Amino acid sequence: MSMHPWNVTPKEAIEIQKKLRDAVKIEPLLKTPRYIAGADVSLNMFSKTLYAGIVVFSYPDLEIVDRAFVKTETQFPYIPGLLSFREIPGLIQCFEKLTQKPDLMVVDGQGIAHPRRLGIASHVGVLLNIPTIGCAKSLLVGEFDSSVKPISPVVDPKNKEIIGAALFTKKNCKPVIISPGHLITLEESLAIVQKTLRGYRLPEVTRQAHNLVNEFRIANST
Repeated sequence: MSMHPWNVTPKEAIEIQKKLRDAVKIEPLLKTPRYIAGADVSLNMFSKTLYAGIVVFSYPDLEIVDRAFVKTETQFPYIPGLLSFREIPGLIQCFEKLTQKPDLMVVDGQGIAHPRRLGIASHVGVLLNIPTIGCAKSLLVGEFDSSVKPISPVVDPKNKEIIGAALFTKKNCKPVIISPGHLITLEESLAIVQKTLRGYRLPEVTRQAHNLVNEFRIANST
């Protein structure tokens, strides 16, 4: 899909989300991925400077095979539910720099577990036309039963739609919120994330992306 404008108002951004959500496809993977990536953006919520990164791993053994980072500027304000308009341009720059493109990307953020069903994972998945999974550290919309472990469905109370799942990955830790982004089902999203757990709260792909982006940020923040 062709890129839409990024220099837009919040009202225009919401209208873009409403249009793009019809392009999101929650359907089974066409093939088992050989390479999966973790994507993360490091930023101060009120800063215009962002540090984006994508780290590509072989799958399922999770050896790093490629990585790309960029430092970029944004004019879009920090508004929950519209964070993709701040973060995706940098991620797309990273994706274009990769020599080994991933077959699937796990994004630090929401997939369809979003008020307009277009979180950052769904948004970037549609634009790049690749399967994506949202793996968020907190809930944006919906509710789940914290007594149901290790997987508790995230349900939109307005229409009872299952939009994701709370995955308890480590004892005495809050769950991560898993939701399909694009071209993948919730069941497949959960299975892949569970296969990438290495004893931490976050799956290894986004944990490594987070750490490496922060290293890049420290080295390039002056």
